[in-house]
Amino acid sequence: MLKKLLPFLVCILLLSGCTKELPQEEIIFSSWGSVSEVKILKEVISDFEKENKDIKVKFLHVPQNYFQKLHLLFVAKTPPDVIFINNHYIPLYSSKLEDLTKEIPDKNIYFHQALEGLSYNKKIYGIPRDISCQVFYVNTDIFRNRNVSIPDSDWTLDDLLVISKKLTYGNNWGIGYEDDIYWALPYITAFGGGILTDDLKSEIIDLPQSQAGIRFYKDLRGKYGVAPKMSDIGSSTAAQMFINRRIALYLSGRWMYPKISEKADFNWQIVPFPSKTILCDVSGWAVAKDSKHKDAALRFIKYLSSKENIESMTKTGLIVPARVDAVHLLDKNEHNERVFLQVIKTSKRTPVNKEYKKLLDKINRKFIL
Repeated sequence: MLKKLLPFLVCILLLSGCTKELPQEEIIFSSWGSVSEVKILKEVISDFEKENKDIKVKFLHVPQNYFQKLHLLFVAKTPPDVIFINNHYIPLYSSKLEDLTKEIPDKNIYFHQALEGLSYNKKIYGIPRDISCQVFYVNTDIFRNRNVSIPDSDWTLDDLLVISKKLTYGNNWGIGYEDDIYWALPYITAFGGGILTDDLKSEIIDLPQSQAGIRFYKDLRGKYGVAPKMSDIGSSTAAQMFINRRIALYLSGRWMYPKISEKADFNWQIVPFPSKTILCDVSGWAVAKDSKHKDAALRFIKYLSSKENIESMTKTGLIVPARVDAVHLLDKNEHNERVFLQVIKTSKRTPVNKEYKKLLDKINRKFIL
């Protein structure tokens, strides 16, 4: 019996010794991101490669001037296969990205604002990762020390001004200020204005209601003195001033949550911006039309955008998930996190066209800086 099996066993040994590893297909994945975000992404990439041994992911991290670098890669026709992108650049690069509409068979698992943000001309060019609306981070210790009530969801811009005046004293200010139209946008929309119409066809920044919003924002610093001037800020950022207890109200998004959680040595929470109409931005993953590895790229972004991975990213405090089935992780009372979800209900996606970035630069030169 053994003699009969011996040739068979020899064949098996010979075949196993000659077996080669599967050939690997390499894809390039580009993203910006902080140190903590990069750490998360590298762990996800490692897990993906373990499950997909035929694909190697080369991570291209561009921490600064990301879209300038991306533009040069597109011009050279050497774009990354998988591109982390936000809604501000979808129209500009839509002709260079794959239409991913059919890759999302169930649109209901995402907030409609997220899909709208990564769409252009009725085509979806990115799989959504997160959705972001601006909110106020509040130093509740300063509020209590100044005997000021924490605002609720029904407060108004008039309330904001009154509160900011009460919280401005000595070398401390009620509210932060940054010289960029992006930070004025919530005030502009609160007055019923905007930059573009929802159909993207007309500029509306010169409308009276848009100008009223800009004027209110600028008056926080110039007329009322409740926000620090450039000479007060120096080389600091609004985030640093908040962490250093020099401002009581800091306007930002979910992306600042991990840093504030780590650095702030005082009690704080989140409150909504005092307006029912607020704009939201979206980030997600796209595939370059010139990619020679589209199937591998699609496998990777489907892995990145899975419920499991989105939940893992949400737990870090980094994102508000664009997936509806992952938002339960924010429905808790720690620092009033559920506000991130509440503001989405009445939000709308930022109207963006191919000229949006140039338009913002023009507005900054004329109205803000």
